[in-house]
Amino acid sequence: MKKHFKIFVFLIALSALIASCSSSNVIRTTKSAPSNSSGKFFKKEAEVSYYADKFNGRKTADGTTFSNSKLTAAHRTLPFGTKLKVTNLANNESVVVEVNDRGPQKTSRELDLSKRAFMEITDNKNHGILKVKIEIIK
Repeated sequence: MKKHFKIFVFLIALSALIASCSSSNVIRTTKSAPSNSSGKFFKKEAEVSYYADKFNGRKTADGTTFSNSKLTAAHRTLPFGTKLKVTNLANNESVVVEVNDRGPQKTSRELDLSKRAFMEITDNKNHGILKVKIEIIK
């Protein structure tokens, strides 16, 4: 009976340890120094694209209505409401967006930006992909 009790206590302790280590709200950042905007680097180099106009008016994953005229972004795992500073590596132009959707579908891309956010930082309006750095600011 003592042996079974020890095993039971061990399993309870192990379960508690595993539960305390897992969290769906964990944000993993790189070990880079914060930038001047007091943000933490999320990605030093990432590929982003923008939403097609056909998504205007559709519901996003957080329940809001999507608009390409707002400064928003889709990310696979970051919590809704996370504010990101996205900086184009080619021209150093930046924009602050809020995560309100899940995506992008293409695995090589880190974010899908609203069209407004993308156009504010691009230097070539004819391209649909940018190399950027991403910082978490809130």
